[in-house]
Amino acid sequence: MEKEISRNTYVLQEDESIGSVQIADEVVAMIASLAATEVEGVSSMAGNITNELISKVGVKSLTKGVKVQVTGSNVKVDLSLSLEYGYNIPGTSSKVQEKVKNAIENMTGLKVTDVNIRIVNVSMEPGRS
Repeated sequence: MEKEISRNTYVLQEDESIGSVQIADEVVAMIASLAATEVEGVSSMAGNITNELISKVGVKSLTKGVKVQVTGSNVKVDLSLSLEYGYNIPGTSSKVQEKVKNAIENMTGLKVTDVNIRIVNVSMEPGRS
């Protein structure tokens, strides 16, 4: 039986008696994107949308501006963000790093070694309430 794999997947748990749990790298990227856009001051991912519009578009656009690299059980995340005007960049970035790290580690059990942030835009639109 031949398996076709179109994306990278990683084994999270393997138990011969019951089976295995695998996760696609796109899922890790989606978790990172959702966690980052929940932080106050983050307007959107680069080339992406805000959380309010996610239900109206496909999942593919959700992972734009996110790159994940999984090596064994370690994850490195690179994020490109658009911030809202008036927010402290280092403070907001620190909150994003912590939220993304916690979300990935809690949901997948993988260890996040790096969360690198690149600010690519400052949005002049009014902030979320």
